[in-house]
Amino acid sequence: MVSMGCTMEISKIKKNILKPKGVAIAIVAQYGVMPLTGFTLSKAFQLQGLMAVAVLICGCSPGGAFSNVATLALKGDMNLSIVMTTCSTVLALGMMPLLLYLYCQGFPNLHKLVPYAQIVASLAMILVPCGIGIMINHYRPKYANIFMKVGVITLCACVIVVILLLFIDMGSTWLTVLHPSLMAICVIMPMIGYSFGYIISLLFRLNHSQRRTVAMETGCQNIQLCAAILKVAFPPAEMGPLFMLPMVFGLFQITETTILVILFRCYERFAGEKKEPCQPVTDDNVNEPLKKLNADKPEGPQLL
Repeated sequence: MVSMGCTMEISKIKKNILKPKGVAIAIVAQYGVMPLTGFTLSKAFQLQGLMAVAVLICGCSPGGAFSNVATLALKGDMNLSIVMTTCSTVLALGMMPLLLYLYCQGFPNLHKLVPYAQIVASLAMILVPCGIGIMINHYRPKYANIFMKVGVITLCACVIVVILLLFIDMGSTWLTVLHPSLMAICVIMPMIGYSFGYIISLLFRLNHSQRRTVAMETGCQNIQLCAAILKVAFPPAEMGPLFMLPMVFGLFQITETTILVILFRCYERFAGEKKEPCQPVTDDNVNEPLKKLNADKPEGPQLL
């Protein structure tokens, strides 16, 4: 997060705050598309009881820090991304109870179990290191590039290690203990968030980098909050393997984002190679039109 803060500028942060068009679009997509997607998928796959509640909790969560990582990898607008994540996390203090109350009518006390302390902690873990990175970029810009490179390398190494540890620790257990419908929802739900976030931002005529940013902010959920609510709301014996749902959801979220990043980088490189290089300006290039004009005029003084 410090390295991401090093990519931000105070002037651009102020611009996103004073003209919050992109932030507003992302918040509407985050708290409008994802809860409705979770509700629709739970009905489409005919989930009942705790399985439906677990999916809805994932859908009602705000965007996490992983959306900032994905935005950086997709060359999105980092200033907009951090402001979006901050706003969605702050609004989660009120939106999560409201959405859980609306969508989980069969569990009347569930909206009272929102982990407010963990939401505030998530907010602090975003703002404090990003603030440090912003100060480094503002007062010591020559060190910002070093921090960014070290942070990205460390992040990539940590993600690879975490994924490997998950597979080593869990193996194929989650394939056998989780319901096939839940596995399908974990695959479909993030992609729906990415797609609708991009489409909505396209309709509101945001630029390309902002579209990618809104798409990542919409599809990436804070799975730590999902796991915290499930842990507080229900005893382990009652939940059983459903405790693994946020972890599996996050794993597919990372996998699909990685595929999108690879496709985007390949497209960017292919499109860059297809562009015709600009012809350098020389004296011959400048004088060529004049020479042709003089050739058409055999009489009279020629243009120099």
